[in-house]
Amino acid sequence: MRVFEGRTVVPGSVTAEAVVSHGGLNTLASFQKALQFGDKKATCGDQNNPDLYGKQMAGKALCLPQTIGSTTGGLVIYCACSMGRQPACMLFSEPIDSLAAAGTILADVWLEGVKMPVVDSLGAKFLDYVKDGMKITIQDGGKVEVE
Repeated sequence: MRVFEGRTVVPGSVTAEAVVSHGGLNTLASFQKALQFGDKKATCGDQNNPDLYGKQMAGKALCLPQTIGSTTGGLVIYCACSMGRQPACMLFSEPIDSLAAAGTILADVWLEGVKMPVVDSLGAKFLDYVKDGMKITIQDGGKVEVE
């Protein structure tokens, strides 16, 4: 087991199975099927992301460097949370981008009963170490345990 420390963006603790992207996550392309067509597993629809394409994101520990894409990114994350199709948590190796931060923070503040902890600035070694299927536990204070 390894422990990584980052900055808490949205507080909380959770344990979930990792799904890993080494490239930026295009939120609109990735969550479009979940939001438009009722895919409750939030199967990644971004064909330009070979790490995630076709994989379930809902309920998983989504490990990524940052999000990319249009200015709808924050709204997409918020909508996924409001529909119950969000990842269990989002773990960023880099500092979180402003759009993802907006969506995750607004979901935390505006949606009752929805918890999606977010930690950023975990470092490049985090993404080098974590693999799909590994068990991830977020502790309060930004500690992330990877088994």
